[in-house]
Amino acid sequence: MKFERAFKFMMQSGEKIKLPSWGGYWYWDNEKKTVIMHTKDGKEMDIRETERVIYTLSNILDDGWILADEENCPELGGEATFGFDEAIKYLKRGMNLARKGWNGKGIFIHLCETDATTNPFVCIDSSNLQTDNLDAKKNIVPWAPSQTDMLADDWVFFE
Repeated sequence: MKFERAFKFMMQSGEKIKLPSWGGYWYWDNEKKTVIMHTKDGKEMDIRETERVIYTLSNILDDGWILADEENCPELGGEATFGFDEAIKYLKRGMNLARKGWNGKGIFIHLCETDATTNPFVCIDSSNLQTDNLDAKKNIVPWAPSQTDMLADDWVFFE
């Protein structure tokens, strides 16, 4: 949903809102008359005190706002999942990602670079695969997403 609608939920119903990949959420503080950002680390900050103004404004312009609850928000006991569009952004930031729907636990994707090219590429890494097969645990190979992967909304951060 657009931020305008999410903002109304915060102010009128006291709802917490977030973007799908966030571990934290935002909520309206009636006493302070402002939005409070509850971070993935449990810290709370008045939105007017943000140090990353462009980042905060770009989040406000996002159309993907959802209500934060016990299923989709880690700070409320849930798990944050997101679509492939968000996954690409996080890959470019150097993060490791996986799909909850993948059968192999411990498999993840990340950006790889070689000396032969300056262009990074996505590779899949099975070195953390939970298996006794040592050959399977040594694989880091280029990866291309399937249509199912590109349309899935069960992407998560791989720790």
